[in-house]
Amino acid sequence: MNRRELIRYFLNLSLLGTFGNIGSSYAKNIGKVVILGAGWGGLSAAKTIKRLNPSIDVTIIEKNNNFKSCPMSNWVIGQIKFMEDITFSYKTLKEKYSINFVHDEAKSIDYNRKIVSTNNYKIYYDKLVLSPGIELDYSNIENWNNNSSKQFPAAWKAGKETILLSQQIKNIDDGGVVGISIPLSPYRCPPGPYERASLIASYLKRNKRRTKLIILDANEKIVSKGKLFKESWDKYYSNIIEYRPNSGVVGIDNDNRTLITDFDDIKCSVANLIPRQTSAAFLKKNNLVSEGQNWASVNAFDFSSIIEKDVFIIGDSTSQISVGRVPKSGYIANSMGKVCGLAIVAELSDFEKITPSMINTCYSLISPEEGISVSAVYNYDYKDKKIVSVSSGLSPKPSSDIKANAWDWAQNIWEDMLL
Repeated sequence: MNRRELIRYFLNLSLLGTFGNIGSSYAKNIGKVVILGAGWGGLSAAKTIKRLNPSIDVTIIEKNNNFKSCPMSNWVIGQIKFMEDITFSYKTLKEKYSINFVHDEAKSIDYNRKIVSTNNYKIYYDKLVLSPGIELDYSNIENWNNNSSKQFPAAWKAGKETILLSQQIKNIDDGGVVGISIPLSPYRCPPGPYERASLIASYLKRNKRRTKLIILDANEKIVSKGKLFKESWDKYYSNIIEYRPNSGVVGIDNDNRTLITDFDDIKCSVANLIPRQTSAAFLKKNNLVSEGQNWASVNAFDFSSIIEKDVFIIGDSTSQISVGRVPKSGYIANSMGKVCGLAIVAELSDFEKITPSMINTCYSLISPEEGISVSAVYNYDYKDKKIVSVSSGLSPKPSSDIKANAWDWAQNIWEDMLL
């Protein structure tokens, strides 16, 4: 941010603060913002808007009654934490920030009338923020059916499958096989499957020493923090983990809990099938994803849709081709929410928008005692019209300090979104 933008930034914030300090009985509502999805992106956008200008009416449409954190859910599967440790109420957002919640499922958008329809309501908006997350796509998995997830849970959305996979790992018979399949990138949380494998291997080493873990990776190599993960596996889990690159799962045998690749069939005691992913079906259904594309294209400056006016799309459903090479992570969604929220307040208040800047830090445990991390800072590039990395850093080796920092980070960012 240059000096001119810095001055404009604080000027805008001071003006927004003036509006925000007006008593509620006198505050004029300057607009209605509807947000679909109370996850890392949606909550960040909502709280940013209300903190900058409380007179803006904010409504969140979210079918779930509480928040379950995808980041840190591997700790539940790895038997370090419980689901209760990563589940939170929306109560403070409702009471302290006067954010309205509609716990229902969104169905359609009328762009001309600016109305979002749910199963039970029609909700008007001036600005619409969509943060629906990702869709799990099993269309390339032969023999997949509606009951397959019980035998092959993905646990890539924190919730029931997280608990199911955690229980399956805990109760596995010693001497069995755990199979983890990893889809081609891009997918949500690039290092997530490798952290999961590390924590499962750590549990097996402590409790089921004759059990093997086979990683079937559709990618040609570990896509994030590869050197650190591989070194850790060789050091701690050489007798447990078998890593197979270029081994995408193409089918399953439901009766025998078998993962099928082009090269082999792996019969599993526990099978964690993480499928390929696309933007949420809601976006495609409402024509916000261009034909032939998997992800929604947006303007990287403010995450406004390139297709519909007054619509913004943030989080994992956005296209890296339009945004830039930023990972599909919780922290990036959180950063996108803040950039988008500030841009919406600027539009409703008739202020000039500020050049976006974002940050990302990603922690991964390689055991319950040690972790690794990667961090990056991103700015908007006016020439390419994309978000680009301007600095980054990778931890040199695993450490107990990084593990402690990971839990501190989670608690701080949960507070940032929810309290």
